[in-house]
Amino acid sequence: MANGVPPRRPADDGTVPASGELLRRAREGDSRALSTLLRRQRSALTRWARGRLPRWARHVADTADLVQDALLNTFRRIDRFDDRGSGALQAYLRQAVQNRISDELRRIERRPTAEIDDDFPADALSPYDLTLSAERAQRYKEALASLSEADRILIVARFELDYTYEQLALVGDRASPEAARKALQRAVLKLADRMSGA
Repeated sequence: MANGVPPRRPADDGTVPASGELLRRAREGDSRALSTLLRRQRSALTRWARGRLPRWARHVADTADLVQDALLNTFRRIDRFDDRGSGALQAYLRQAVQNRISDELRRIERRPTAEIDDDFPADALSPYDLTLSAERAQRYKEALASLSEADRILIVARFELDYTYEQLALVGDRASPEAARKALQRAVLKLADRMSGA
């Protein structure tokens, strides 16, 4: 893996398929082609998107997570993409990521702000509980980052994006929903081990 970009998978004749060819195969139901497209586009889009999320919103949303979310949602509807030649897919995906960032910013801005009234007990978590929650979230992110890309895709797609096992099989390059379920189970066990520091 050079410069953080995964190597391209060779075609049957030993050549590396172009994105257009992978797109054609993905539309025909080739889940491997779709997975290759996902891996190929993620690094470039994450670099492109870095900095487009304002600094004040970065503690709430991670750019890489937004890119991942946009890619998974876009590739679920890849049949709607109108391929107009070289660079069209990258432009389409950039727009999807930009839309996802805009959605996240609107979501953050809609959060109500309220003044604290000391006369009433808080229904929310205490500062102690908030700290514990933040520490757990940090451990989760660190443990998730230490997993393989394939395991991260399965975990994020299932638990953060609520994908079905059929969808997991597609994005996780698995032969069946049952194979995706078993792969997810193994990934979760690894995640739990790393979160516990084992």
